[in-house]
Amino acid sequence: MANSFGFLTIGGVDSHDSPRAVRAWRYIRWCLCACSLLAIPAFYGELTATTDGALFAARALYVFMSAGFALSILRLLYLSKKRKALLSHNRLDVLITVGAALSAAWGAPPWQTAEWVLRLLFVGLVAVRIVLSLHDFFTPNRIVWLLAAGAAVLAMAGAGFMWLEPRVHSYAEGLWLAFESSATVGYGDIAPTTPASRVFAVFVVLLGYGMLSLVFASIAAAFIGKEERALRREMHRDIKRLNDEIARLHGELHALWDKLADSTVESGRAPRQGQRERG
Repeated sequence: MANSFGFLTIGGVDSHDSPRAVRAWRYIRWCLCACSLLAIPAFYGELTATTDGALFAARALYVFMSAGFALSILRLLYLSKKRKALLSHNRLDVLITVGAALSAAWGAPPWQTAEWVLRLLFVGLVAVRIVLSLHDFFTPNRIVWLLAAGAAVLAMAGAGFMWLEPRVHSYAEGLWLAFESSATVGYGDIAPTTPASRVFAVFVVLLGYGMLSLVFASIAAAFIGKEERALRREMHRDIKRLNDEIARLHGELHALWDKLADSTVESGRAPRQGQRERG
């Protein structure tokens, strides 16, 4: 089944497609997710680059990302029997492939307004792709995984703020700013001041809010699940009693039919025996 966000979909390979393509998608989907994560260091590496070497490294990440997406799509197209449907179901991956290639070849900081819009649009598409790819994995009933993922996001966000925000002088301060941003508290003691840290804060807020929502939903589902399990057990007991009662009634009915059949046979024998005696 396709994961989608309106026009943007990552449907992968149709289950009725070639078996080889279906098997390949099981592994390629995680490769594409890993390639998507390259956009984060590439974007901020290019934004904060002060030397030609740093800029080259950031753009190399875009090249690797675009190549990974392109090779994965070409591999699926080679194995697929429904190539048009494959491209239609994976429009988001095609857009990211093109966007990563353009990011590697065009525009150097400081960016103009149009460049900022295009760069943020591309990073937004990558963020949507990461969320959609992890949608089936981070389901609300996996509290432990959600808590671990939330802790990992906070840890990485703290390191990111320490790197991007000049007012953050330690990892502890970066972690505190990450918590403030993800929890949408905003005490005001530390705030992002540079364009890079502000853009980073936007994604931390969106991702942190989503993670916290899933955690709270998981806790609520755990309480509701207990009540549902109790009701389900009670319903199963009622169904079992009902099945036993039906089985008992079936037994009694068969016994009555047997008795009725025996009485019919005996009543039929009696007239024939009387006729023979009179004869």
